[in-house]
This record gives sequence, C-alpha cells and structure tokens, in this order.
Amino acid sequence: MYKLFFLAVLLPSLLYTKDITPIAKIEVSGLVSDFVEDQGYLYVATDVGIVDIIDLSTQKIVRQIILPPLHSAQDDEIPARIHAIDRYKNKTLLVTSAPNAYREVWIEENGQVKKIIDATQHIMPKSAFFNEKGKIVFGTFGSDVILYDNEENYRVYENHISESAMGGMVLSSDKKKMVISDESGTVKVIDINSSRIENEYSKEHVDNIYKVAYSNGIIVTAGQDRRVGVYFTNGGDSYHLKSDFLVYCVGLSPNATTAIYSSGIEHYLQLFNPLTKTKGDRLVGHYATPTKILFINENALISSGDEDKVFFWLLSK
Repeated sequence: MYKLFFLAVLLPSLLYTKDITPIAKIEVSGLVSDFVEDQGYLYVATDVGIVDIIDLSTQKIVRQIILPPLHSAQDDEIPARIHAIDRYKNKTLLVTSAPNAYREVWIEENGQVKKIIDATQHIMPKSAFFNEKGKIVFGTFGSDVILYDNEENYRVYENHISESAMGGMVLSSDKKKMVISDESGTVKVIDINSSRIENEYSKEHVDNIYKVAYSNGIIVTAGQDRRVGVYFTNGGDSYHLKSDFLVYCVGLSPNATTAIYSSGIEHYLQLFNPLTKTKGDRLVGHYATPTKILFINENALISSGDEDKVFFWLLSK
C-alpha cells in the first residue's frame, strides 16, 4: 500500500517536469564574464575587452563598446578583461583588469569611454553597481564595501563588513539595498546609503557562497557546499536544497515565484518553487559551467557560463 501511495505522489511530478532547450544562442566576442539588461538591450561583457550590445527584440548584436588594450612589461597588447558591468541612465559601468594586481573602472556614455578609477588607487572590486542616485557601490575581494561618488570623485564611505572573502553581491530592484555573501557561508542585507547591516543569515551553508539572488523578500544562495539556500527577509523558516555538484549560480524571477540554480556536471539549470521547495523543469544546453542567470520577466531568462555564448530561455507557463 505504501509503495502504491508513493508512486501516486511521484508520478504527477514525473509527468509534468521536462527538459527545456534554449530558444536562442548568441555567440559573442569572447568568454562571457558578466551581463546586464537595460531598456530592451543586453550588455554582454567579455574577457577580450569588448561589450556586445544585443537587441533583445531581434536577438542580434547592434553595437559594441571596445576598451583600449593593456600593455605588458614587454609592451605587448593584452585585452582588458571586463569583470563587471552595470547600467544607469544611458551610462555603462565597467570594471576591468589592470597590468598590476588591481583593477580599473570606466564609464561609457554616448560612445565615449572615460576612466574614473585608475589602478594606482588600489581598489580591487569584485562587484560593482550603480545605486538609485547614480553613485557606484563596490564590493571588494576583501569584503570592503565602498560607495563612490563618480561626479565628485571621492569615496562617500569605505567599510569592512566581513573577515571572510566576498562571495556574491546583488542589488535590490530599487537599488537601495545590497545582499552580500562571503566565504564563511554568511549572507548580509545592507543599506547602500549608510552601509548599515540590516539582517544577517548564516544557517543554511557551511562553506563559501558563490552567488546570491534577491527578489520580493526572498534570497537564494549558491554554495560550494552543494547547497541552495533560501531565506525569507520578511519572516519564515529558511531551508536548503541539496545538489549533487557545486552550485555556482542562482536566479530568481522578479516576483520570486520561480528560482533556479546550476546543477550537476552536465551543466543543467534546475527550476524550483522557493515557497513550496518543489523542483520543476530543467534547462539543458550549456556547454560549460553556468555562472550568471538573469530573469527578464516571470517566464523568460538569460544565462551564460564559461563560454562565448549567451542563452535565451522561455519557461512553460
């Protein structure tokens, strides 16, 4: 009787979950390091110092931002790898590698590229975003948070928020809060304007959290400990799902009705409902480890990995 009951419960889930393949794949200039969507365009940063701008309506590259190359000690030209990208009011924020161990920061506007932070200023940002007022918030490898006024060229603040190395960083949709994870398995919700830590979560991970996603009061985390953590900022019990492989990235739809994480050595993306913990369809098609997921709306998302392509997916309603 128990076996019959178990099959009755399991069978519907087997019947209604399936593998989804991408509706489109677009090859870009180099290995994708980061991307951001703005006003119907996808800005794809690559390791060869080029941003490919894709019109989402036509799924074609319509323009490029090309950064000047670096020069090695032997005076050879080396592409300036772009590590992070963001957009705000027709401005593109770019963090690139430098000849030494530090990084440089650029803003592109109306076809003109301007360096706003030089390597001599000794900043090592891992993540960088515009806040709601157009200032730049940096998260460094050493878990420092810096709010930088690029109009007046000064640091509004610089605070050390953790003794562990930074993992992932993401901003809320209104760009007033940031969610940051670290190597200890801790997640912090921070007010951007003041750098005040509003909440801290550390229950679901025992190791480094690579990436975080945040939407509509829900935080989803990707762990080196093969766990996907789910936290509720408005109350509710946190939990984690176990994966059979390191979880390198996660995503969350705008209304937080659907979550997703990288799963397995076959580079799948696994959908699940963050409220019910129920696993759904799998997204199949990546050639390499997925590292970035972005929902455009509740039923469409874009992903990339350690490869020279971006993948477009349409989910079943």
